[in-house]
Amino acid sequence: MRNIAILGSTGSIGTQALDVVAAHSDKFTISVLTAHSNWELLAQQARSFLPNAVVIVDENYYEKLKDSLSDLPIKVYAGADAMAQVVTMDEIDMVLTALVGFSGLRPTINAIAAGKHIALANKETLVVAGEIVIALAAKHKVAILPVDSEHSALFQCMVGEQQNPLEKIYLTASGGPFRGFSWEQLQKVTPAQALKHPNWEMGAKITIDSASMMNKGLEVIEAKWLFGLENEQIDVIVHPQSIIHSIVQFEDGSMKAQMGLPDMKLPIQYALAYPQRIHSDFPRFNFLKYPSLTFESIDKKVFKNLDLAYQAMHLGGTAPCVLNAANEVTNLLFRQGKIAFTDIADLNEAAMQALVTTKVPVLDDLFEADAKARVWVESNMAHK
Repeated sequence: MRNIAILGSTGSIGTQALDVVAAHSDKFTISVLTAHSNWELLAQQARSFLPNAVVIVDENYYEKLKDSLSDLPIKVYAGADAMAQVVTMDEIDMVLTALVGFSGLRPTINAIAAGKHIALANKETLVVAGEIVIALAAKHKVAILPVDSEHSALFQCMVGEQQNPLEKIYLTASGGPFRGFSWEQLQKVTPAQALKHPNWEMGAKITIDSASMMNKGLEVIEAKWLFGLENEQIDVIVHPQSIIHSIVQFEDGSMKAQMGLPDMKLPIQYALAYPQRIHSDFPRFNFLKYPSLTFESIDKKVFKNLDLAYQAMHLGGTAPCVLNAANEVTNLLFRQGKIAFTDIADLNEAAMQALVTTKVPVLDDLFEADAKARVWVESNMAHK
């Protein structure tokens, strides 16, 4: 039995992870569940899976959650500090970090320091602090198993190939709902349009990031740290069908790709069960239903966020942290209808240019850079 803590259990990844656990109750148990504010769903999950502890990050809902579980022997905590501490519980074997954005950094670091293996669905942790997190994982002999479909695909292609150097990787992108749009067309799109992804069911923040290509940019930086790659070894191609999830190319020219229908439960299950592959009832891919798999390049002049991610990766230091923080704010501002879709990339770029990069940051530098970038965007959005 593998004891799992799920951070962000009420979100898209968290709920699908619980479906996987429920289907394999002989292999997994739940030790901890956390949510930001959805206390009602968290309470339902707690009744179904009977974890040792639950955490509601928004302390305003603590009493409601506690009262709703008062008849069960489940510890109830509240606040971001509690979430960062609960991951160190002795009984936990693996922590699935399914939080949104920068909030995943501190609990992930605490879990690694406590020797817990990480199933990583929070790419921002490696985007903002990749060098620190990877070094810490090596020190504590902790595995970081990617849950993003693209990084899981790369990881699966690399298993058994440790002695064979990679020449290049290709992250595939669906192209999102605005594939082929011009900059002028993007200026007029609405949040409702951006939230309609053609292939994947995801949370609101990541869906907007996918539409703006920032999600792919963040994945580029994540891949650099996960797989120890040089910047020029990472490429992105559009694959509208989302069947090939990513590709690795070895130095002899051979390529390996991982394929399957777009279903996040597969990479979630792979990470939770690794190194085993366990049975699933997920729908199977049928080649005859997809007679044509196509590929395109991305216009980085139109989808500027992808180019900004490469720039941030090249600059290093706190630059990726600034970009990530700016994007978290601009993403939300767009969803609230306060800025245009194209303002997301424009403000992200301006924030990167305005804020000085610390070349070799420690954790305190990252928290400071994150806070400054958020304030900068809020202060300058009115100029757009």
